[in-house]
Amino acid sequence: LDESAKLAAKGQRLIGFAHLTLSAQESLSHEGLTNLTFVGIAGIIDPPKDSAIKAVKECLQAGIQVKMITGDHGKTAQAIGKQIGLKHTNHVLEGLEIDLLSEEELQQAVQKTDIFARTTPEHKLRIVSALQANEEIVGMTGDGVNDAPALKKADIGIAMGIKGSEVTKQAADMVLAYDNFHTIANAVRVGRRIYDNLKKTINFFLPTAVAQGLIVIAALLLNRPLPLTPVQILWVNMVTTITLSYALGFEKASADVMNRPPRPIKEGILSWYSLFRIFYVSLLIMIPSYVLAVQFEGTVLQQSMLLQSIVFAQAVYLLNCRELVKPALNRQLFANRALFVSLSLLIVLQAAIFLTPLGHQLLGIGSLTLMQQLSIAANGALLFAVVEGEKFITNKLQGRQKAAPVKQ
Repeated sequence: LDESAKLAAKGQRLIGFAHLTLSAQESLSHEGLTNLTFVGIAGIIDPPKDSAIKAVKECLQAGIQVKMITGDHGKTAQAIGKQIGLKHTNHVLEGLEIDLLSEEELQQAVQKTDIFARTTPEHKLRIVSALQANEEIVGMTGDGVNDAPALKKADIGIAMGIKGSEVTKQAADMVLAYDNFHTIANAVRVGRRIYDNLKKTINFFLPTAVAQGLIVIAALLLNRPLPLTPVQILWVNMVTTITLSYALGFEKASADVMNRPPRPIKEGILSWYSLFRIFYVSLLIMIPSYVLAVQFEGTVLQQSMLLQSIVFAQAVYLLNCRELVKPALNRQLFANRALFVSLSLLIVLQAAIFLTPLGHQLLGIGSLTLMQQLSIAANGALLFAVVEGEKFITNKLQGRQKAAPVKQ
């Protein structure tokens, strides 16, 4: 027993050897395998891959708890858990101990235990249920038939595509093409990037859409003609949809994407801060553009100024939305080629309508002088500066809140 404990503590799985001597007249059967002579034990090990160790580290940095549920000996599981970098490895909860715990006691135990050994399918199911009872989002991985109940119960069941059984694959929500835990860490990284880019896109589109509506409402309240014709409004929406709508979707993942905790379960995609941003950016697009346009005489010129101002403001605000609270002008600016393609295409389309007689005729606009274009650019620069200044202040305030000590 001492030798077996030593081998298990090294992370090795144990195989016992014994023999039985039979005469030539005796036949071997399962029932006859009694009174065996013990010969010895051998330890075998499947060392954890470097990619698995790296993936566990990334998950822990991202605020994701990693737990090992295995049928192996407790000492073996504990040794492997330490090698891969699990957080709570001093105590191993074995299946027999789980049987003695009530549901409430198990809910408390799973919070401070990362290694579960000698487990059965029922134990795995209870562990998943206990984590969910603690309002955790549970992702369960497995490859054997005995993992199927827990995979089905988990919020995200993940089956191994190569070694996984068909039953496991059918019970899972996701099947990995490569049986590697690092694939899951990469999926978390990609998922967070997609979610971030979705928030950026929504935060970009809503203020620009609200600003167009506010311009129309302002004109009606002031008893003035509609500032833009339906064709011009259609052009503004169409040109931004064609050129700007996809750019933010190609933004690279931020540097801290795997160094921040998971978002709360009940958090909406639009926070109070997002609504505040939408409100004041809408006013920053609407008021300066409308005030600048009404300074000129003639409906055509006013509409031309307003149309160009709105489109230019949207292009500038697109740069702001690259980062929600961090500075927009950073090293990753040139990593998003789609951004520059979108802006270049926007310039071409706007030049086509402002510099050609056909564009003037189709949209009912006219040419703008250099000074008028510079006035529009100044409005855009003001919008960019105000949003970046607000982000700087918000970032500082968030940093102070995180650094503030918690009152006991």
